[in-house]
Amino acid sequence: MIRLGLTGGIGMGKSTAAELLAKRGAKVSDSDVLARELVEPGQAALAEIVEAFARGVLREDGSLDRAKVGEMVFGDLAAREKLEAILHPRIREAWQARLDDWAAAGERLAVAVIPLLFETQAEASFDRIVCVACSPEVQRERLQSRGWSDGEIELRLAAQMEIDEKMKRSDHVVWTDGPIEAQAAQWDALLSSWDGLD
Repeated sequence: MIRLGLTGGIGMGKSTAAELLAKRGAKVSDSDVLARELVEPGQAALAEIVEAFARGVLREDGSLDRAKVGEMVFGDLAAREKLEAILHPRIREAWQARLDDWAAAGERLAVAVIPLLFETQAEASFDRIVCVACSPEVQRERLQSRGWSDGEIELRLAAQMEIDEKMKRSDHVVWTDGPIEAQAAQWDALLSSWDGLD
């Protein structure tokens, strides 16, 4: 089985890439989805976050107020590192377990979508790493369409490695500025060039 690490900057098309790969038969584990599951009420990670950041991070129903946590940690390196120390080891454990299960089941291609793949030194877990990327202008447009202010965008961009560095460290780059058909064509060309996937 080929273990593929999929990364890229925020708003650069990781979710779209994951959908395209799933349609082509890949098994996909998304770190953002895992992170949400790990902080559901009753989970140990949520209890640790409340202990670290106080009960003010909870909504009335006991769920995590992700927006409030985002405000607290983006722009505050110490707070972000505290949150990452709680979540990142658990997220890694979860996607590694899924990839191992898929390998045991005889799957041919398994993908882990990890925005902070290089930042968390996860490279050794993968046979190949693909970075999805787009121009800064398109990235900003996409993030603004999520309702984010310029200040929120800057803080989130500052929390990630520069995209040029991610592209340099990756085995392949898929460019996402164009239409979805263009992205799909890039994936088709890439997958067809890999031994074991024909």
